[in-house]
Amino acid sequence: MSDTPRSHGRKSIAASLQPQELMSHAPRLAQAWTAQVITLLPDAFPGVLGESLTGRALKGGLWQLDAVDLRPFGEGRHRNVDDTPAGGGAGMVLRADVMGRALDHARARMPDAAPILYLSPRGRRFDQAMARRLSRGPGATLICGRFEGMDERVIDHYGIEEVSLGDFVLTGGEIAAQALIDATVRLIPRVLGNQASTEEESFSDGLLEHPQYTRPAVWKGLPIPEILLSGHHGNITTWRRRQAERLTKERRPDLWRAYCAAHGRDPDEDQEL
Repeated sequence: MSDTPRSHGRKSIAASLQPQELMSHAPRLAQAWTAQVITLLPDAFPGVLGESLTGRALKGGLWQLDAVDLRPFGEGRHRNVDDTPAGGGAGMVLRADVMGRALDHARARMPDAAPILYLSPRGRRFDQAMARRLSRGPGATLICGRFEGMDERVIDHYGIEEVSLGDFVLTGGEIAAQALIDATVRLIPRVLGNQASTEEESFSDGLLEHPQYTRPAVWKGLPIPEILLSGHHGNITTWRRRQAERLTKERRPDLWRAYCAAHGRDPDEDQEL
């Protein structure tokens, strides 16, 4: 039995200077993990996040999406959100005052514990550990970068954490934001249905995932490894572990070294891998 009175509904109640519709098609839910996205392209959301497992979880209220359009916070009649870089240079930079107004508006309906993340190629690389950490919190506010970036004073003032998907540059942060949300939401309990599957995936234990097989038993002359059909679960577990180690050592030496360091192993051992 829950200690929460039945009179406490799922909708979130917060003060607002703007009237809200009494019958909203997408009411804010008090307990659901919240992905709040500040973007110039709000219509890009939910995008692929509205499909498959994440889409069903979104409709089921296991998580919620709050897309905040940056344009209405812009300056002047044309709602300009950017200006030329101080000191000269190519491109445009998102203005501090514009982004500040958008953040103040957006954060009024987010828990203080939810971090503010800026999708940026110079940020810390996003990984499974970060996704797991985010999934255990109340949600996150994501800022989708555009142009040459954002005024550094916004990052400093709000204590924003910069996050990158990797060593490449996208035209904007929307695709990166969707990838981050997908990787995080699928770790929320009940989203996948079989939570045990996340424990065997790549990066869950610092290794790439072992090879997978299914029917037919023989395809184009290639059989499923006999050990997987043996029914001996101990041998299968050992085989899968060794395959994961082999793939990690071959394809991601950086992960292999980190894994060995965490487990007190010599990265040059097991040469047969």
